[in-house]
Amino acid sequence: MPAVYINRVATAVPPYDVHDAFRRFAQSTLHLANPRQARLFERMADKSGIEHRFSCLTPSNRPEGDHFDAGGFYARRGFPDTATRMEQYELHAPELAQAAVDRLHLGADRDRITHLIVTSCTGFSAPGLDLDLIARCELPTTVERTVIGFMGCYAAINALKLAYHIVRSEASARVLVVNLELCTLHLKETADLEQMLSFLLFADGCAASLVSAEPSGIALDSFRAMLVPDTRDLITWNIRDAGFDMVLSGRVPAVIQDGLRRSTDEILAGAPAAAIDLWAVHPGGRTVLDAVERAFALAPTALAASRDVLRRYGNMSSATVMFVIERLMRSGARGRSGCAMSFGPGLIAETMLFRTVA
Repeated sequence: MPAVYINRVATAVPPYDVHDAFRRFAQSTLHLANPRQARLFERMADKSGIEHRFSCLTPSNRPEGDHFDAGGFYARRGFPDTATRMEQYELHAPELAQAAVDRLHLGADRDRITHLIVTSCTGFSAPGLDLDLIARCELPTTVERTVIGFMGCYAAINALKLAYHIVRSEASARVLVVNLELCTLHLKETADLEQMLSFLLFADGCAASLVSAEPSGIALDSFRAMLVPDTRDLITWNIRDAGFDMVLSGRVPAVIQDGLRRSTDEILAGAPAAAIDLWAVHPGGRTVLDAVERAFALAPTALAASRDVLRRYGNMSSATVMFVIERLMRSGARGRSGCAMSFGPGLIAETMLFRTVA
């Protein structure tokens, strides 16, 4: 069976940086309920490792007022229902996905795409994003389509796993993988500190990648899933009347650290962590990255690419690990071994071993 490669990765984010506006909005909301919690939120926001997050919504010039965003989508005492949020997803998702695909510069390869895999957990419609992309990006109408929905932050690794098996079974296959999330469509009106801190992490973004048997980029060697027993309630994501409700427990980093430490041999195929040159770890938050660093006893610089993506973009759910992989590929390192991993509901770590090639 042929070896399989990610030939290239491209990324895109919406034009509106909302991180500062959200901090102001959250602090003013918490202050009305509990000034002490508002001060605690601000201290924790300062330590989050995040400086920018982007959204399809234009932030208000005065988010302390009646609206978080300029269009009034998030009006105090009047946050939108699920239908209204999905209308925004249907409006903005195709445009952002097309921007990422266009940056792949497919050229003549456009007509050679045989498969399209789309991951998203922040919106659904039919006909959906897969068919939108065929029309917008002028892909062959014979493309075989797969949508991976509602898997959360680890969906990109699952998409690469599926692309890997497709190419191994069809050597001529050229798989376009698109990871699109509009996380900022799912804020909740709340004065709960833990919820506000989880909303502080998330942002909108999209990654597109080309996977084939052409020996360029990075070679995909193997995949392994790690399920931590009795952790179903730590990360949950449910569709409700007022949008998608997320629970992100503060216990997650410690559970990830313990699970990775106990599964190191399986994840790294028996190799020591010191033998891994490149780490593409999903930046689910600063404390998640700290947990991975401790679990594998990594040097402080090992997760520099992940921390840089977190700082520049926040957590874009399934798209985020591909932003990290794109940075590692752009560095031009050749002949180096790597490990990628993402975390999500279950609690599950999806992991992948790879090598950079000339």
